[in-house]
Amino acid sequence: MGNRQLIGVGGMNRILGVLTAGLLALLPGAAGSDSGGWPQSAAIGSDTGWSQYGGDQGGQRYSAAAQITPVNVTRLRRAWSYSTGDLTRHPRAIRDASFEDTPILDEGKLFVCSPFYEAIALDPGTGREIWRFDPQVSDDPHIDYPEGFKCRGLAYGKDAAGKGRIYLATADRRLIALDAASGIPVEGFGAHGTVTVSSGKLESPGQMQFTSLPLVSHGLVIVGSSFSDNQRAFELPGTVHAFDATTGAPRWSFDPLANAHEKSGAANVWAPMSADEERGLVFLPTTSPSPDFWGGYRTGDEKFSTAVVALHVSTGKVAWAFQTVHHNVWDYDLPAQPTLATVTYKGVTAPAVLQPTKQGLLFTLNRETGKPVIPVMERKVPQGGAPGEHLSPTQPFPVAPAALTPNRLSADEAWGLTPWDRQKCRAVLAAARNEGLFTPPSTGGGSIIYPSNAGGTNWGGLAFDPVHGIAYLNTNNFMNLVTLIPTANLQAVQRADPHAEYGPNRGAPFAIRRIVPRSPFGIPCNPPPWGQLHAVDMHDGKVLWSVPLGTTEDLAPFSQYVLGAVGSPNVGGPVATASGLVFIAAAMDNYLRAFDTATGKELWKGRLPAGGQATPMTYVWHGRQYVVIAAGGHAGLDTKRGDQVVAFALPN
Repeated sequence: MGNRQLIGVGGMNRILGVLTAGLLALLPGAAGSDSGGWPQSAAIGSDTGWSQYGGDQGGQRYSAAAQITPVNVTRLRRAWSYSTGDLTRHPRAIRDASFEDTPILDEGKLFVCSPFYEAIALDPGTGREIWRFDPQVSDDPHIDYPEGFKCRGLAYGKDAAGKGRIYLATADRRLIALDAASGIPVEGFGAHGTVTVSSGKLESPGQMQFTSLPLVSHGLVIVGSSFSDNQRAFELPGTVHAFDATTGAPRWSFDPLANAHEKSGAANVWAPMSADEERGLVFLPTTSPSPDFWGGYRTGDEKFSTAVVALHVSTGKVAWAFQTVHHNVWDYDLPAQPTLATVTYKGVTAPAVLQPTKQGLLFTLNRETGKPVIPVMERKVPQGGAPGEHLSPTQPFPVAPAALTPNRLSADEAWGLTPWDRQKCRAVLAAARNEGLFTPPSTGGGSIIYPSNAGGTNWGGLAFDPVHGIAYLNTNNFMNLVTLIPTANLQAVQRADPHAEYGPNRGAPFAIRRIVPRSPFGIPCNPPPWGQLHAVDMHDGKVLWSVPLGTTEDLAPFSQYVLGAVGSPNVGGPVATASGLVFIAAAMDNYLRAFDTATGKELWKGRLPAGGQATPMTYVWHGRQYVVIAAGGHAGLDTKRGDQVVAFALPN
């Protein structure tokens, strides 16, 4: 899970270059939208922070900051920028890097994690470097980190004496504790500040990585894990580990597949976790067992895989679990941090967990029991899997909101720029098994998996406005063509088509081939928009608005003027503020945007020096509100690389 999830999409920025001005002229232009906004004051208020990756331990990504409003947002300007220096420090490895970090603010410092796991403390008002710690993760090309180099964030917590610490999880499975004031490793934590984590004997150094930040709660620091998809049937377990936050001593571990068949593994937690401090619960978004697209060996208990799992933080024992996909053979991991919020649905108020999914579905569960707050129905889904497969006859669907992404496309609905390339796309869809959401992977012509394994919603998660009860989330809209290949035939198929993505699934009877179906012009075969931002009223589950997110500007120059509002694939998430704004970058063009929360109208965009495939954050420092984002590009989308953290603010 990681860079490979978006393979084929990144090639859009190269292939779209074939669109000539004459061909683009065949397409309609962009349409405008109406104005509007929440009636809000522009009060500055007291300083507000952002002490956790998701704004708080529950990942609401909401700020009470209200200085920047729908009225004055057009005056936003770059206030400062900071370069991590990674373009010069790691000139070769930068192509495998994704700057996905969301900074955090505490103890008067802005803490940043570079793609190469350097922890950096900055002055929040100027971007001046205060301290820097480099764990020296090797970028030797002979060491394969399948997920590339990425650090989504740092965790802040306090030790038993009340002293602030920064916790860092690295690609080479180290959990490091740093003094928040100085950046020096904490001598009393593990071995000189470091605990090395493993779930068993590794075949290669990158077989298991950390791709998301630790979680600190109740005196513990908790880390998940990430395994490269579709490599082997006999994968290591996706164990979650908890350590004493002061000493680094192991406290408990949780294996989502402890009761499953021995010929499986993973079901790990590669996405960020959440915590309810008052209830003493930690919430895990778990993933699919291995291998991802064929589950014939998975004959044991999978109830904690592809599920929201609530653990008692003190013991690691399961409080409850809710599975969002049964017997997952679509790589429909839970990719996003569970968001904790109080939801009033049809007049009934409950402490809730909001869990967006790759299927474009949003589940709303009771935080204390795991029972659906918004009802969930089991619906029949396509059957007839590959030889040896045993599919679930039904899958869970929430009654609201409606699916945020399309999940069925007939061959006659194939999209293209001209009748010629539309027919090419139609032929691809007609030759594949294509029965809508949860079409089983198959041999022969393969199966259309729609949405793809990259979303719906991915690791950026959602933002929740607790005042108005509205959730904001971005989605991807494109498909995969997945073909199961007899293992004995894999090498011959790879030689014939070396540009597809392959998973060997060692130990299983089938390997996999995966592509994004595209026209000869490199355009996805499904209609746009290919990326969207949505607002969902959680009082009734209705979608208030959906708007395209991003343009093709940085994929093919000038194409945005003719293609119009097609959106783009995106990774990263939104942030909502009390003044009625949603800030988000995420798309494949190099902009940070502000949208009106009432209407979805794009009110402002600020140019970034590189791709902004990260989630922004905002805070008020000495009376001035800043919006900060990591702008360094993304290996999976192949957007422009860079190494800057950029802060925007209103003029003094």
